[in-house]
Amino acid sequence: MMSPHQPKKVAMLENRLLEIIIIALVVMVLFGAKRLPDTARSLGKSLRILKAETRAGREEAEREASSASSRPAEPPALTKAGESPQPHIVVAEPAGKGREALHD
Repeated sequence: MMSPHQPKKVAMLENRLLEIIIIALVVMVLFGAKRLPDTARSLGKSLRILKAETRAGREEAEREASSASSRPAEPPALTKAGESPQPHIVVAEPAGKGREALHD
């Protein structure tokens, strides 16, 4: 049993084929038959580079996601009930006579 949308899909495919043929003819007129192979070759190279970069980006994102999920989360600081954790404050003494500064 054919669905009611089947004839519409066939007509759309026929229209797409006609559009592709028209676009191909326009490209041949614009670039000429002599430059068309070079143009197609450079387009193919560009698409391969784009595909490789997209794949590399996807793999890098997957590696980062897997390393982030495999890394255990730091446990929260233990405090008594109702208390908030206190910050650890470190006071440094200024460099004076006989002391060397940490920064040059």
